[in-house]
Amino acid sequence: MTLNDLSEIIAARKSADPDSSWTAKLLSQGPEKCAEKFGEEAIEAIIEAVKGDKARLTSEAADVLYHLLVMLTACDVALDDVIAELAARQGTSGIAEKAARG
Repeated sequence: MTLNDLSEIIAARKSADPDSSWTAKLLSQGPEKCAEKFGEEAIEAIIEAVKGDKARLTSEAADVLYHLLVMLTACDVALDDVIAELAARQGTSGIAEKAARG
């Protein structure tokens, strides 16, 4: 499964019954709840990275990616737009890119 595949599944669940799908339930709670859940998962990934537990980090990283896509969907931000932003930054030094953003 690619991130594009997962993004499409999440978008399709936006109109599903919240009682039938965890994704639909999250999306029905709005962008704030989706952002909160993304933050929780990101913190869990950080903890596993610091512990050095590769298996748990792998699992938490999958959760982070999933919840990022849910949050993007809740905020009506397309994955393709994020990918386009990354492509626009390609070939630019990370230091220069950060300086340009101020």
